[in-house]
Amino acid sequence: MNTDRTEMGIGPFLMVLLVPLLMVAYEVSLPEEHSPVNLHSAVPEDTSDSIQTLPGFEVQLVYRVPREEQGSWVGLTVDPKGRLIASDQQAKGMYRIRVNDDNPDSLKVDVEEIIMPASGAQGMAWAFGQLYANVNGKGLFRLKDTKGNDQFNVMEYLGGPQGRGEHGNHAVFPTENNKELYVVNGNHTAPPDFTSTRVTNWEEDILLPRQWDARGHARGILAPGGYIARINPMATQWDIISIGYRNTYDAAINQDGELFTYDADMEWDMGMPWYRPTRIVHSVSGSDYGWRSGSGKWKQYFEDSLPPVFNVGPGSPTGVLFGTGAQFPAKYQRALFGLDWTFGTMYAFHLTPEGASYTAEAEEFLSGSPLPLTDAVIGKDGAMYFLTGGRDKESKLYRVTYTGDESTAPAEPVENAEAEKARAERHELEAFHGRQDPEAVETAWPYLNSNDRFLRHAARVAVEWQPVESWAEKVLAEKDPQARITGMIALARKAPEKYREEAIEALLAMDLEALSPEQKLGYLRAMALVFMRLGDPAEDSREQITDTLQKLLPHEDDRVNVELVRLLVYLKDERVIDKALALMRSEEKPGTPDWGGLLARNENYGGTIQDMIDNPPPTNKLEYAFMLRNMSEGWTIDQRREYFTFINNAADAMGGASYTGFLERVRDEALVNASEEEREAVEDLTAQSLAHEPPFEIKPPEGPGREWTVKEAVEAVEGNLENRNFENGRNAFFAISCASCHQFDSYGGAIGPNLSTVGQNLSTQGLLEDIITPSAVISSQYNSSEVKLKDGDTISGLVVEEEEYVKVYGRDPDEGPTIIPSEEVASIEPVEVSQMPPGLVNSLSAEELRDLVAYLKSGGDEENEMFVQEENK
Repeated sequence: MNTDRTEMGIGPFLMVLLVPLLMVAYEVSLPEEHSPVNLHSAVPEDTSDSIQTLPGFEVQLVYRVPREEQGSWVGLTVDPKGRLIASDQQAKGMYRIRVNDDNPDSLKVDVEEIIMPASGAQGMAWAFGQLYANVNGKGLFRLKDTKGNDQFNVMEYLGGPQGRGEHGNHAVFPTENNKELYVVNGNHTAPPDFTSTRVTNWEEDILLPRQWDARGHARGILAPGGYIARINPMATQWDIISIGYRNTYDAAINQDGELFTYDADMEWDMGMPWYRPTRIVHSVSGSDYGWRSGSGKWKQYFEDSLPPVFNVGPGSPTGVLFGTGAQFPAKYQRALFGLDWTFGTMYAFHLTPEGASYTAEAEEFLSGSPLPLTDAVIGKDGAMYFLTGGRDKESKLYRVTYTGDESTAPAEPVENAEAEKARAERHELEAFHGRQDPEAVETAWPYLNSNDRFLRHAARVAVEWQPVESWAEKVLAEKDPQARITGMIALARKAPEKYREEAIEALLAMDLEALSPEQKLGYLRAMALVFMRLGDPAEDSREQITDTLQKLLPHEDDRVNVELVRLLVYLKDERVIDKALALMRSEEKPGTPDWGGLLARNENYGGTIQDMIDNPPPTNKLEYAFMLRNMSEGWTIDQRREYFTFINNAADAMGGASYTGFLERVRDEALVNASEEEREAVEDLTAQSLAHEPPFEIKPPEGPGREWTVKEAVEAVEGNLENRNFENGRNAFFAISCASCHQFDSYGGAIGPNLSTVGQNLSTQGLLEDIITPSAVISSQYNSSEVKLKDGDTISGLVVEEEEYVKVYGRDPDEGPTIIPSEEVASIEPVEVSQMPPGLVNSLSAEELRDLVAYLKSGGDEENEMFVQEENK
C-alpha cells in the first residue's frame, strides 16, 4: 500500500495518471472565474406510474441520465451544500447535481461534470472536507478543493485493495464517531495490507471436500471473501472488522451506532443445500459470516459464525441506508432501506432490539419493473434520492417525498433498557478484540454460556485474542456445557496441535444426549473444528467418537442429522450409509418459499425461480447425498443403485443455473469412489443424462445451410428480427447442439456459460461473433486445456478439477466427459482454442438463423414483440 502523499501542478486534462500504480496525486489548475463545464439543466418529468410505493409517499423522476454522454450511474452521495454527487460505473465520469425546488410546481436540475480523471466509484462519501471514492479495480481516492473556489483541483490516490468487476471495490462512509471511515469490498477483492484485525484468524474450515461452483464462478477464491474494514482518514491504517460476505455492496449505521449490511446470494446455488438467500446482517466486531466459495458456505447455526438479522430471498443487493434525516414518519426514519437491483425492489427493514442484536421485519417500500436500483441517499432537504442503472442500463435519478398526514419530526431512538444493557456488555467485550489484555479472560468468561449468541460470540473472540496458555486449562476443566462448547470452539481455532487429544477427551466426557439441539450443534461444530485445525483423532479415540455419534442418529432435528452424518462420513464409519439413505428415503416434501409478486419483476431470473418453486428439488436430502459421495467402502450393490437412482430423480427437479452441474459432479465423484463391480452394476443409471429434456420434438434444420461468416450473418440478421418464429428459433437452439453445453430458459447443460440473459448483455453483432468465431474471445472460465497423463497420453478439452479427480469434456457436446483420478495427471496447460466448435450454425438457413438470434435475444419469451406476426400487430 503506497502511503506517500505529494501534489503535482500539472495541466487540467492530463489523463495518464488514471493508472493508480503511477499516481500519487493529481492537480488541475482552473481559471479564477471558472464556470462548470458540461452543465445540463433539465425540468424533470412527472412521476412514473410504473413505480409503486406506500401510501403517503410520492416518487418523482428528477433526471434522466444521457447514457452516451454520462454513462450509467451506480454511486451517490451528498456534499455539505446539499448537492448530489454521482458516478458512472465505467469511465464516463462523476457528476455534481443541484436540485432546485424553489418553484413548488416543478423542480429544476443542474448537472455539472467534475473535471477530474475520476470514474467507476461504486462507493463515495463526503468526509473531513473531502470527497472519498472507492473506485472499482483501482482502490481508494480522495478529491479536494484546495483553492476554495468550489471546484475539485486535487485527486489523491490513497491505495488499498483493487477489486475485480461487480464483486470488487464498494462502499466507503464515515464511522459512527465521524473520525474514521468504513470500507466495504466484495469477495473478488483481496484483503488489504491491514495493520490490525478484530477477526482472530480465518481458514476455510470445511470438513468434507468442497465442490467449486459447477460453472466456475469464484473458483479458487478463499476466505475472507467480502469484508468490512475501518480505516483512518489517510488510509494508512486498515482494521478488519467483519468478514465472510459474498458481495456486500454497502453498509449503514443506525441510531444506536450499530453497523448493518445487505449481503448477496449466489442464485446459481438455488436448490442445493448450501444456497443462502440475500440477507440483512449485523456486522459486529470480529465476526465471520461464513461465505466460502462453491459448496463450502457455512451454516448459519455454526457456533463460530452468527445468524443473519433477516433472510430476504433472491436478488442482487446494492445500496443500503437508514432513513435518518429524512422528513418521513418516525418508523421510516428508523428503517434500514435495502435496494435490490435484480427485482427492482426497495425494502424497508424495521429493526427491533433483541438482546445484544436485533430482529427485523421487511416491508416493500417501493418497486417497479424494470427498476434496476443502484444507490440512494437522504438529501439535505429531507427527501430520499435514488438511482437506477448499472451494467450500461439507462440511469435515472428519482426523489421520494412524504406527503401524508403523519408527523415527520426527528425520530428519537427506541428505548429498550434491557437491549441497551446487552449491547453495552457486548461493546465491553468487543473492546478486547484485536489486542491482549490481562483482564480479558476474566471479563469474558461468564458470557461463554450466554443464551445470547452475539454476547457469546463477543466473549469467545475476546478470549481467542489472549495467549492460549492463559485459558486452555480453564476450558478443559469447565463444567458448564455451553461454556465448555464455546471454549472448545476457541481452543480448536487458536491452540497448537498438542491440545488435540485433550480437546477430544473433554468433548467425549460431556453427555451429548442431554444437550439441547442448539448445544448439540455447537458440540458437533467444535468436534469438526478440532479435526480440521488440530488433526484427526487417534485410532483408539475414533471408535469411541463414532459410537457416541451413532447413538444420536437419526435425530428429530434435521440440522443435527446433517452434522452427525458429516462427522461420520469424515471418520469413514460405514454404518452411516444405511442411516443416511434412510433419511434420503423419508417422505418429507420440499418446502416452497413465499416470494409473492417479486419474481414477476424480472422475467429471466424470476422465471427460473418460479420453475423451481413449481418443481422443487429435495434440497435437504441432497445434503446427505452430497456427503455420502465421499464414502468409498461399506456399500452394497442395492445401496449403490438406490443412491444413483436418487440422483437421477433429483435431476428432474428445477434449481439454479449450477444445479444440474453440481448433481453431475456429485455423481461423478461417487463413481470415482465406487469399486469396479459397483460401477458396472449401476452403469444403466449413471449413463443417463441429468440435463432436462425439453417437452417438445426436436427436428433437424431444414436449411439450406452455408458456411456463415460474421459479416454475412450480421447482414442477414440485423434489421430482420420482426415477425420471427419462436418455435423455429427454439428448435434451432437444440438442433445444432447449443443445449448440450449451455442452459437457456431452464433447459440445457452446464458446461458452458448460461445464456438466459445473453440478449440483455450482447448486441446482435456481438452475439453472432461469439457463435461463429468462438475462439476470438475466450473467457478464462471456459477455455480448453491439454491434460498430460503420467503414462504419456494426452487429452484435450474443457477441464473441471475436483479434489480427487479431473473431468475433461471433449469438443463433441454429445459425448460424456473423461474422468481421470488426480494422481494420474502430470500437468494441465491452457490452450487458446474455445471449447465451442466453430460452424455450429452452418446447417441453418438465413431464416432459421434469424429465428435463433430472436430466440436468444428474447430470453426465451414467446410473447416478445419479435415474435408478434404482422397481422396480429
